[in-house]
Amino acid sequence: MENTQLDNNKSKLKLDFKDSKYATGRRKTSIAKVWLKKGSGKIYVNGKLFSDYFVSENHKMQITRPFDIINQPTAYDVKCSVSGGGHTGQAGAMVHGISKALVLFDENLKTTLKTQNLTTRDPRAVERKKPGRRKARRSFQFSKR
Repeated sequence: MENTQLDNNKSKLKLDFKDSKYATGRRKTSIAKVWLKKGSGKIYVNGKLFSDYFVSENHKMQITRPFDIINQPTAYDVKCSVSGGGHTGQAGAMVHGISKALVLFDENLKTTLKTQNLTTRDPRAVERKKPGRRKARRSFQFSKR
């Protein structure tokens, strides 16, 4: 019984982000609420370290990309709340939110992040299924005879 209480306390991580900048990132159907502050380079996603939350190395690399571009990989702490979509969409939403928050910290970073298309929302999403078709564009098989 005591172990479960300890586990519950670990999952509810209290982080102090009073002097932080807030930005919202979006990708596909995912929404990321991002708080950014000066720190030591720790990234928390939904109360967990991002390396525990995201299993894929590609997603981990993608999330740290904005910090690598500005040559400050351990200058900021990130607290993020992500919802909706899958891991790929959530990682993309985090990148968008982190980039927007970095621009709020320093306006000079806007040009470098914009050239890498990190501050722009990616508008691509799943196309809806149309009536009379099997999928969005795929038709049913045509039989001549």
